[in-house]
Amino acid sequence: MTITDTHAEHSLAEHAHGADCGHEAVEHGDHVDYVHGTHRHAEHGDHYDEHESVAEHTPAAHAHGADCGHEAVEHGDHVDYVHDGHKHAVHADHYDEH
Repeated sequence: MTITDTHAEHSLAEHAHGADCGHEAVEHGDHVDYVHGTHRHAEHGDHYDEHESVAEHTPAAHAHGADCGHEAVEHGDHVDYVHDGHKHAVHADHYDEH
């Protein structure tokens, strides 16, 4: 199964989020997500990643890793895990959908 990264509908060059951009800012651990309609996204390198929701399970319920049975995909400074047709990554005490 091949999964592509889910990036936001605009690039950094098209719209820069910040204090005066007009979008709601939501603290999300070590970064800020910006609300666009019914989804959120956060800057990641040269693009924005979608941060739509928290995954359907927690790290306590299922720990991803080398032997978890899910495909690992490098994503910048972290690893996403392919899970039922989508990807998520550990973030503090939960997984973020990527």
